[in-house]
Amino acid sequence: MSDSSSPTVNDSAGNGKRRAILAIIAIVFVLIGVAWYLLWMFVFSQRETTDDAYVNGNQVVVSAQVPGTVVAILADDTQRVETGQALVKLDPTDAQVALAKAKSALAGAVRQVRQQTASASQFDAAIAARKIDLARAQADLKRRAPLLADKAIAPEEVAHAREAVDNAQAALDLAQRQSAASHALVDGVDVAENPSVMQAKAAFREAWINAERNAIVAPTSGFVAQRSVQVGNRVQPGQPLLTIIPLHNLWIDANFKESQLANVRIGQPAKIESDLYGGKVEYDGKVVGLGAGTGSAFALLPPQNASGNWIKVVQRVPVRISIDEKQLDQHPLRIGLSTAVKVDTHKRDGRMLAEGGASAPVAQTDVFARDFAKAEAEADAVIAANLPATH
Repeated sequence: MSDSSSPTVNDSAGNGKRRAILAIIAIVFVLIGVAWYLLWMFVFSQRETTDDAYVNGNQVVVSAQVPGTVVAILADDTQRVETGQALVKLDPTDAQVALAKAKSALAGAVRQVRQQTASASQFDAAIAARKIDLARAQADLKRRAPLLADKAIAPEEVAHAREAVDNAQAALDLAQRQSAASHALVDGVDVAENPSVMQAKAAFREAWINAERNAIVAPTSGFVAQRSVQVGNRVQPGQPLLTIIPLHNLWIDANFKESQLANVRIGQPAKIESDLYGGKVEYDGKVVGLGAGTGSAFALLPPQNASGNWIKVVQRVPVRISIDEKQLDQHPLRIGLSTAVKVDTHKRDGRMLAEGGASAPVAQTDVFARDFAKAEAEADAVIAANLPATH
């Protein structure tokens, strides 16, 4: 009897173990499912990622401002240049000749205005002399007129006296008009502010600036790329010569699918990994703006979706993400490098579109303003050199 009951006990024990194992496995899968759900709910659903992201930056194209022949190239590809540094020099001969002409014209204008001022003073003195002549002629006529009634003098003498008065009056009128014409050229302003001098001064400034612009300078600091200019080239204004790329001011253009943009807002933090450094370096970034259209909309040949054969393609929209400049200084990047971007979308109360305009210039340089200040000083020096010492 005992032998026949033994298998039943063993089967029951085996079934219990299997049920326990299956229960454990089921619990494990449930826990994994719960963990995955919680991970998706609190982590994966709170971020958007893409590896369709690339480093971008400003590409400052340097061009000539005046025509000329290249005689020297002072910077080459991969080299760093600073703001205001000379990059290319043009033959200065023509510009120096034009500057010498403008300088002599300015000096001549100053001296001509001085001469006009002196002429105005001469005409003022002539008016005083003509007034004396008129008074003398009038007095002479006044003395002779009563004598004519007494027949003490001939009528011709009285007639001559009247003619003398008329001639003196005409001379006075002429002197007054000449004085007015002379004063019209010089009154109201000093020599330096005279219109003729100011016109010559403007021509001198233009010639001086053109002479200075034979040295083509860097409008910003950065690294030289795409140098195409060669010694001996005849260049024209606006012709691209080389490009400067400021590598301290870069950003990421991350192309997210349209289905990923519902929760992306301006100001959200982002993490960036570059293929250059791999996972060793992680950059901190921030969403600064979303593109105004998809990439295909701005393509050279935009899609024509009204055609009969149409296939839906998920579109992508570029999202600009800034990079911490300190991290860029420690781990430099180059434009065009591939990156992977992860945007934390947990905070969703920000804006999807930017509001208002920029409160400060996006980019600016003062290297060209310096030319005007120097030209002004040089012109003032020429004017001062041609004024009288007592002025």
